[in-house]
Amino acid sequence: MSSSGSFRFLNLIKPMMCVLPEVQAPDRRIPFKERILWTSITLFVFLVCCQIPLYGIVTSKSADPFYWMRVILASNRGSLMELGISPIITSGMVMQLLAGSRIIDVDQSLKEDRNLFNGAQKLFGMLITMGEAVAYVMSGMYGDLRELGAGNALLIIFELFFAGVIVLLLDELMQKGYGIGSGISLFIATNICESIIWKAFSPTTMNTGKGTEFEGAIVATFHFMASRSDKVTALREAFYRQSAPNLTNLFATVLVFFIVIYFQGFRVDLGVKYQKIRGQQGSYPIKLFYTSNIPIILQTALVSNLYFFSQLLYRRFKSNMLVNLLGQWQEMDYGGQSIPVGGLAYYMSPPRNVSDIWEDPLHALFYVAFVLLSCALFSKTWIEVSGSSPRDVAKQLRDQQMMFKGHRESSLVHVLEMYIPTAAAFGGMCIGMLTIVADFLGAIGSGTGILLAVTIIYQYFEMIYKEKEQGNMLF
Repeated sequence: MSSSGSFRFLNLIKPMMCVLPEVQAPDRRIPFKERILWTSITLFVFLVCCQIPLYGIVTSKSADPFYWMRVILASNRGSLMELGISPIITSGMVMQLLAGSRIIDVDQSLKEDRNLFNGAQKLFGMLITMGEAVAYVMSGMYGDLRELGAGNALLIIFELFFAGVIVLLLDELMQKGYGIGSGISLFIATNICESIIWKAFSPTTMNTGKGTEFEGAIVATFHFMASRSDKVTALREAFYRQSAPNLTNLFATVLVFFIVIYFQGFRVDLGVKYQKIRGQQGSYPIKLFYTSNIPIILQTALVSNLYFFSQLLYRRFKSNMLVNLLGQWQEMDYGGQSIPVGGLAYYMSPPRNVSDIWEDPLHALFYVAFVLLSCALFSKTWIEVSGSSPRDVAKQLRDQQMMFKGHRESSLVHVLEMYIPTAAAFGGMCIGMLTIVADFLGAIGSGTGILLAVTIIYQYFEMIYKEKEQGNMLF
């Protein structure tokens, strides 16, 4: 596509820019204290939206088809945050792919192009929000359309759209430098930490047939120890109960936290020197987690979309052979979720505990191979798309007039090609492996969730540490 033709795509966005809601860029450097304040306000708005129920829904008791995606999409069923950050992630991914594969031509060094690109992303996000809101209401997730009536249906669509726009603006507020990090990371991390804390300390009770139990693992342990006469059985129950989070899950979660933090530190430092200033040297780090948590987000998005469609199809066409090959589902008695029991969806889902691996080793093997391969592949494609491939990095280094010690300038790309693709693919596989370990150990909030939470919290630590080093802690 010629550059003049592709610029027209961004020019299509121009007339829309005046009506798109926008956060003004700050005209001064925001002090650290103020940024923490903005970050807290953003988080507060998000958490409030998570608790406000949608007005006008006829509660449906059906299984939640998005149960698997909730953690990653920072969404909360039946509340204003029903869509969570899925519109932002989807629009961001599509625009990155279009720009990365040069289908639309964006010159990131031009300010106007950057603004138009962000505008296009926001417009796309709003359209996706609208589309998802309509799809949710039409598919009967909030009750039968006939029961809802046109007024209520339109009202729910408006509520979801409005909440979606708020999330887009909060994310933009953070990205423009008022807050720390990005809104997306903040919401995902909060959501996961919230679910872990809830599963440890939840005071809600449930009846499992053996009498009343508390849902939270730690609360339940104290309750068992106090109410049962046989303390050994009580302890065993606290560690291994199947019906709700137990202490083993909690310890597994903590263990995975530490493993991920340990792996975060792995990196190769390549020595660089400046051409202009003699004797000026530095290092260019290539981390093991080169693509950070992107591969696992993409892999989860892929799997959860497959689950979603498979569940919808299975409900409608149970006898169809192709639908059964895609996945067979069974609704659980508690928790409002369906679990895959056959077909492709079953093989792509993690085994629920060690005895599952023993009973069906093929399932476990397929799952491990699938996660490792998909993570490595996503990692490798992502560096090409997101502008962090060896060629792009070499260009950045050249622009800053740096070169590697002991190598000629012409071999910049060659040196980077030795490290970056390997780091990306191997790092992707390590992230996949950690997810599998977490799932096998039965950690709370799924392996993916913990991984995302740890990598995000770690990034926050790095940012705060950087601020501290630069002496910008204006307390």
